[in-house]
Amino acid sequence: MSAPTGVGSHAAGLYGSRAGENLLRSGAAELLGTFVLVLAGGAVAVGAGTTDPPVYDLLAIVLAFGLALTALVAALGHVSGCHLNPAVTLGLAVTRKFPWRAVPVYVVAQLVGAVLASLATWAVHTGRGREVANLSTTLPAPGVSDGRAFFVEALITFVLVLVVISVATDDRVPAAAAPLAVGAALAVCIFIAAPVTGGAVNPARAFGPAVVSGNLDALWLYLLAPVVGGVLAAVVYDRLLAPAQAPTPEDD
Repeated sequence: MSAPTGVGSHAAGLYGSRAGENLLRSGAAELLGTFVLVLAGGAVAVGAGTTDPPVYDLLAIVLAFGLALTALVAALGHVSGCHLNPAVTLGLAVTRKFPWRAVPVYVVAQLVGAVLASLATWAVHTGRGREVANLSTTLPAPGVSDGRAFFVEALITFVLVLVVISVATDDRVPAAAAPLAVGAALAVCIFIAAPVTGGAVNPARAFGPAVVSGNLDALWLYLLAPVVGGVLAAVVYDRLLAPAQAPTPEDD
């Protein structure tokens, strides 16, 4: 997969990456990146739920996820594209910006990374992290229906993936802007959804804590809704926004 060569190029990898030329190494980068992302946010969330008085609040959790993603995009973006999210991977594949043959490797790596991160979180916080905070498992808030939670998770993932694909596959965007834009987008999405769904925005982020804690009640929702939102965002950017150009004086 070649580096970005123009607006809406179907050969473009995220952040100029060439994922697929050495698929196992790219998969290893996805596993490690997802591990760090889920560990960073999950451990802070568990710390917020198991200390009395709480050491952290929602702002700390949001910053942990957002700053971790910012750092990881800068560190791994050129290696694997730093998807770290099955919704991103599938959105890129649907719009032909990522090879379908590489999708299973990336998705499995992301899920395994999330499980390992949740096991590490359990080790850091011992049994209390599992018994009290469910290892930061995302669940709909009391009174929130599955339908409403599905809509919220699909909506915020749409926002995140739209930002990811726009800043990371379109060569009109300054490369230096990508890590900050993606990290900020994740932070905003979690702020929006935290009171309603916990703000997973990522099937892998939901999968790891749910599997390790054994709380699978709403896992289907967090696996499916982000994929729907992510694929829709990728299609909207690819078909509608990427070919657009800002108006120029000659157009008047």
